Amino acid sequence: MEEAPLPQIEKGTFLIASPDIENGIFFRGVILICEHNASGSFGLLINKPLDLELPEEILNLNDITNPHVHMRAGGPVQTNQMMILHTHNETAAQTLNVCDGVYLGGDLQFLQEVIQDEAGPRILLCFGYAGWTAGQLEREFLDGSWYIYSASEKHIFHTPPEKLWRALLREMGGRYATLSMLPDDLSVN
Repeated sequence: MEEAPLPQIEKGTFLIASPDIENGIFFRGVILICEHNASGSFGLLINKPLDLELPEEILNLNDITNPHVHMRAGGPVQTNQMMILHTHNETAAQTLNVCDGVYLGGDLQFLQEVIQDEAGPRILLCFGYAGWTAGQLEREFLDGSWYIYSASEKHIFHTPPEKLWRALLREMGGRYATLSMLPDDLSVN
């Protein structure tokens, strides 16, 4: 019988926090890996909604007519930096294709146009990111801090953020599905 290959950390995969991560920003976190190479890794936490006021000269939230624009805490590094994760593939020169139908990037003009389009693309405005030095993420994975699963536009933009962690574990099946039933606070168990 052939053994299943170990999952690979690569661009377009989800990192799903194991229950061993008991607090902090990564508690029950789901990170979309946007880049992974010999120099290190970079990803966006996509299931931690943010509610904040932005300076009007950057983005006037009252001008948003696109109903598919949401904000997320992208990670603990450079939280004042905004990154645009979206489903708009027509700005290919400025964007990185992360996985099928999902792109990262775009300038302020692009953002102003798509937020005012009622039929515009789905957008996550991510503030901050998660980053790892060479080999660091692999060590965390081997230590059991993260599970790996293929990312999809469906989960990034259509699964409610508060349900994403559990939904992915259930979809993975087996022992992961069992972990999805753990209460958020184990002391109430």
